[in-house]
Amino acid sequence: MTAQTHQFMCLSDNFGLLIHDPATGKTAAVDVPEAAPVLAAAKEKGWTISHILVTHHHADHVQGIAEVKQATGAEVIANGADAHRIPLVDQKVAPGGKATFGSLVADVIDTPGHTVGHINYHFPADRILASGDTLFSLGCGRLFEGTPGQMWEALKVLRALPDDTKVFCGHEYTASNAKFAVTVDPDNAALKARAEEVATLRAAGRPTLPTTIGREKATNPFLRADDAAIAATLGMAGRPAAEVFAELRERKNKA
Repeated sequence: MTAQTHQFMCLSDNFGLLIHDPATGKTAAVDVPEAAPVLAAAKEKGWTISHILVTHHHADHVQGIAEVKQATGAEVIANGADAHRIPLVDQKVAPGGKATFGSLVADVIDTPGHTVGHINYHFPADRILASGDTLFSLGCGRLFEGTPGQMWEALKVLRALPDDTKVFCGHEYTASNAKFAVTVDPDNAALKARAEEVATLRAAGRPTLPTTIGREKATNPFLRADDAAIAATLGMAGRPAAEVFAELRERKNKA
């Protein structure tokens, strides 16, 4: 049996995510923005949280860990290089390595940029990516610690994943991302259609996620910093993709 997922809201705009292994009954929470919704979601599904997969150390992703661990005894898995900034880490993983729970195995992908210790969890057999605050639908995370070059390289790694990979992001930012994206990629029909879809979903109070790698490749300008059309729109024709990405991120910061 393949992995099962359950996505739900936490705080004001964070997503919680549970990944369940039917073969063993193990369940991982990806980050814990706050404990109560995570525990409630697991109860609703009839799942018991056995593991917590941490993407990065920011408070809105880790502040509920202690309470969930106390309630469930869950094992906390995090980037060993960042374990000093993450509470109650039990298992330290490294980029390029694996994170496992039950019969499910995730590749640990190094994604510095939003923070220097940020990692993503990619379950290749199940076509699932937990992208934290690296990749958003139609956007990417702010660069609090890393460099534009680091983030661009990380996004290229994610862009190379199979198109049908489901992407579970850390926040519901798609509507604001769409407003910006159409200003830097105005002739993209797929982006226009996605922006309309997002407006309809949000008006109905429905989530815009998960998305897919294929959809993001077609619509997300931050994955297309090496696209000549976007560079031209920015007045940066012929400039290196990392510089174009840096300009996109700076413009989004000010949008």
